[in-house]
Amino acid sequence: MAAEAAKKSGNDMTVVRGLDLVRYMGRWYELASVPSFFQPRDGRNTRATYTLQEDGATVHVLNETWSKGKRDAIEGSAYKADPNSDEAKLKVKFYVPPVLPIIPVVGDYWVLYVDDDYQVALVGEPRRKFLWILCRKTSIDEEVYNELLEKAKAEGYDVSKLHKTPQDDPPPEADAAPTDSKGVWWFKSLFGK
Repeated sequence: MAAEAAKKSGNDMTVVRGLDLVRYMGRWYELASVPSFFQPRDGRNTRATYTLQEDGATVHVLNETWSKGKRDAIEGSAYKADPNSDEAKLKVKFYVPPVLPIIPVVGDYWVLYVDDDYQVALVGEPRRKFLWILCRKTSIDEEVYNELLEKAKAEGYDVSKLHKTPQDDPPPEADAAPTDSKGVWWFKSLFGK
Protein backbone atom coordinates (compact mmCIF):
# COMPACT_ATOMS: atom_id res chain seq x y z
CA MET A 1 0.00 0.00 0.00
CA ALA A 2 2.81 2.46 0.83
CA ALA A 3 4.38 1.77 -2.55
CA GLU A 4 1.08 2.48 -4.26
CA ALA A 5 0.67 5.72 -2.32
CA ALA A 6 4.18 6.81 -3.26
CA LYS A 7 3.34 6.38 -6.93
CA LYS A 8 0.35 8.74 -6.78
CA SER A 9 0.73 11.87 -8.84
CA GLY A 10 -0.36 15.26 -7.55
CA ASN A 11 -3.56 14.88 -9.55
CA ASP A 12 -4.32 11.64 -7.68
CA MET A 13 -4.14 13.19 -4.23
CA THR A 14 -7.30 13.21 -2.16
CA VAL A 15 -8.30 16.83 -1.61
CA VAL A 16 -11.21 18.12 0.46
CA ARG A 17 -14.27 18.92 -1.62
CA GLY A 18 -16.73 21.62 -0.62
CA LEU A 19 -14.43 23.32 1.89
CA ASP A 20 -16.43 25.87 3.89
CA LEU A 21 -14.10 28.85 3.67
CA VAL A 22 -15.97 30.76 6.36
CA ARG A 23 -15.49 27.91 8.87
CA TYR A 24 -11.84 27.50 7.82
CA MET A 25 -11.03 31.13 8.66
CA GLY A 26 -9.34 32.07 11.90
CA ARG A 27 -6.16 30.99 13.65
CA TRP A 28 -4.43 27.66 13.05
CA TYR A 29 -1.37 26.48 14.98
CA GLU A 30 1.30 24.53 13.12
CA LEU A 31 1.88 21.36 15.12
CA ALA A 32 4.24 19.78 12.59
CA SER A 33 5.58 20.50 9.14
CA VAL A 34 8.03 19.43 6.50
CA PRO A 35 10.00 22.66 6.84
CA SER A 36 10.20 24.99 3.89
CA PHE A 37 13.26 27.05 3.02
CA PHE A 38 11.60 30.29 4.06
CA GLN A 39 10.80 29.23 7.63
CA PRO A 40 13.34 29.95 10.40
CA ARG A 41 14.96 26.66 11.46
CA ASP A 42 14.48 27.47 15.14
CA GLY A 43 10.91 28.76 14.76
CA ARG A 44 8.40 28.07 17.49
CA ASN A 45 4.78 29.06 18.12
CA THR A 46 4.26 29.07 14.37
CA ARG A 47 0.72 29.91 13.35
CA ALA A 48 -1.40 31.16 10.50
CA THR A 49 -4.38 33.46 10.71
CA TYR A 50 -6.80 33.49 7.79
CA THR A 51 -9.36 36.25 7.16
CA LEU A 52 -11.91 36.13 4.36
CA GLN A 53 -11.96 39.36 2.38
CA GLU A 54 -15.11 41.22 1.32
CA ASP A 55 -15.16 39.57 -2.11
CA GLY A 56 -15.84 36.23 -0.37
CA ALA A 57 -13.14 34.51 -2.43
CA THR A 58 -9.80 35.99 -1.37
CA VAL A 59 -8.21 35.13 1.95
CA HIS A 60 -5.77 37.41 3.78
CA VAL A 61 -2.95 35.26 5.21
CA LEU A 62 -0.80 36.19 8.19
CA ASN A 63 1.95 33.68 8.99
CA GLU A 64 3.85 34.19 12.24
CA THR A 65 6.65 32.42 14.05
CA TRP A 66 8.98 33.28 16.91
CA SER A 67 12.72 32.92 16.42
CA LYS A 68 15.49 34.01 18.80
CA GLY A 69 12.94 35.90 20.89
CA LYS A 70 11.56 37.91 17.96
CA ARG A 71 8.31 37.64 16.09
CA ASP A 72 8.75 36.98 12.37
CA ALA A 73 5.72 37.49 10.14
CA ILE A 74 4.78 37.59 6.51
CA GLU A 75 1.44 38.53 4.97
CA GLY A 76 -0.06 37.33 1.74
CA SER A 77 -3.24 36.17 0.11
CA ALA A 78 -4.86 32.90 -0.91
CA TYR A 79 -7.46 32.11 -3.54
CA LYS A 80 -8.92 29.07 -5.27
CA ALA A 81 -6.69 27.80 -8.06
CA ASP A 82 -9.83 27.07 -10.11
CA PRO A 83 -12.83 29.15 -9.00
CA ASN A 84 -15.19 26.70 -10.74
CA SER A 85 -13.93 23.63 -8.86
CA ASP A 86 -15.22 22.40 -5.51
CA GLU A 87 -11.77 21.06 -4.61
CA ALA A 88 -9.82 22.78 -1.81
CA LYS A 89 -6.85 23.54 -4.06
CA LEU A 90 -5.72 27.05 -3.30
CA LYS A 91 -2.86 29.24 -4.39
CA VAL A 92 -1.02 31.36 -1.85
CA LYS A 93 0.92 34.46 -2.80
CA PHE A 94 3.49 36.28 -0.72
CA TYR A 95 5.71 39.17 -1.70
CA VAL A 96 9.37 38.98 -0.70
CA PRO A 97 11.62 40.09 0.77
CA PRO A 98 9.46 41.29 3.68
CA VAL A 99 11.47 44.50 4.06
CA LEU A 100 10.74 45.51 0.44
CA PRO A 101 7.97 43.23 -0.82
CA ILE A 102 8.36 43.39 -4.58
CA ILE A 103 8.82 39.79 -5.77
CA PRO A 104 5.66 37.66 -5.84
CA VAL A 105 6.09 34.04 -4.74
CA VAL A 106 3.13 31.77 -5.47
CA GLY A 107 2.66 28.28 -4.07
CA ASP A 108 0.07 25.56 -3.78
CA TYR A 109 -2.01 25.08 -0.63
CA TRP A 110 -4.12 21.94 -0.85
CA VAL A 111 -6.36 21.00 2.06
CA LEU A 112 -6.00 17.22 2.13
CA TYR A 113 -8.14 16.73 5.21
CA VAL A 114 -10.18 18.76 7.68
CA ASP A 115 -12.28 17.19 10.41
CA ASP A 116 -16.02 17.80 10.60
CA ASP A 117 -15.60 20.42 13.34
CA TYR A 118 -12.82 22.30 11.47
CA GLN A 119 -10.43 21.78 14.40
CA VAL A 120 -7.59 19.85 12.70
CA ALA A 121 -6.33 19.98 9.14
CA LEU A 122 -3.73 18.35 6.92
CA VAL A 123 -2.36 20.65 4.23
CA GLY A 124 0.01 19.73 1.43
CA GLU A 125 0.85 20.42 -2.17
CA PRO A 126 1.12 18.30 -5.33
CA ARG A 127 4.90 17.84 -5.32
CA ARG A 128 4.82 16.53 -1.75
CA LYS A 129 7.72 18.76 -0.72
CA PHE A 130 5.76 20.53 2.00
CA LEU A 131 3.22 19.30 4.53
CA TRP A 132 1.56 20.92 7.53
CA ILE A 133 -0.45 19.53 10.40
CA LEU A 134 -2.63 22.34 11.73
CA CYS A 135 -4.87 22.60 14.76
CA ARG A 136 -7.02 25.28 16.37
CA LYS A 137 -5.24 24.56 19.66
CA THR A 138 -1.54 24.46 20.52
CA SER A 139 -1.61 20.70 21.09
CA ILE A 140 -3.33 17.66 19.72
CA ASP A 141 -4.25 14.23 21.02
CA GLU A 142 -1.56 11.72 20.01
CA GLU A 143 -4.17 9.40 18.48
CA VAL A 144 -5.48 12.17 16.22
CA TYR A 145 -1.91 13.14 15.30
CA ASN A 146 -1.14 9.54 14.31
CA GLU A 147 -4.33 9.40 12.20
CA LEU A 148 -3.14 12.49 10.33
CA LEU A 149 0.24 10.84 9.78
CA GLU A 150 -1.52 7.83 8.25
CA LYS A 151 -3.55 10.09 5.97
CA ALA A 152 -0.33 11.80 4.85
CA LYS A 153 1.35 8.45 4.18
CA ALA A 154 -1.66 7.36 2.11
CA GLU A 155 -1.12 10.46 -0.05
CA GLY A 156 2.51 9.51 -0.68
CA TYR A 157 4.23 11.73 1.89
CA ASP A 158 7.40 10.65 3.66
CA VAL A 159 6.29 11.53 7.20
CA SER A 160 9.78 10.89 8.57
CA LYS A 161 10.58 14.40 7.25
CA LEU A 162 7.98 15.98 9.53
CA HIS A 163 9.28 18.11 12.39
CA LYS A 164 7.07 18.87 15.37
CA THR A 165 6.75 22.60 15.94
CA PRO A 166 7.22 23.68 19.58
CA GLN A 167 4.12 25.51 20.83
CA ASP A 168 3.78 27.37 24.12
CA ASP A 169 0.55 27.14 26.05
CA PRO A 170 -0.76 29.77 26.28
CA PRO A 171 0.55 31.02 22.93
CA PRO A 172 2.33 34.37 22.78
CA GLU A 173 0.51 37.51 21.78
CA ALA A 174 1.71 39.19 18.59
CA ASP A 175 2.89 42.25 20.47
CA ALA A 176 4.63 40.27 23.24
CA ALA A 177 7.99 40.25 21.46
CA PRO A 178 9.96 42.57 19.22
CA THR A 179 9.23 42.12 15.53
CA ASP A 180 11.88 41.46 12.90
CA SER A 181 10.74 44.33 10.69
CA LYS A 182 13.82 44.19 8.49
CA GLY A 183 13.20 40.67 7.20
CA VAL A 184 16.57 39.42 8.44
CA TRP A 185 15.02 35.98 9.00
CA TRP A 186 14.03 35.80 5.33
CA PHE A 187 17.54 36.55 4.10
CA LYS A 188 19.02 34.02 6.55
CA SER A 189 16.54 31.42 5.29
CA LEU A 190 18.09 31.70 1.83
CA PHE A 191 21.27 30.29 3.33
CA GLY A 192 19.54 27.58 5.37
CA LYS A 193 19.92 29.31 8.73
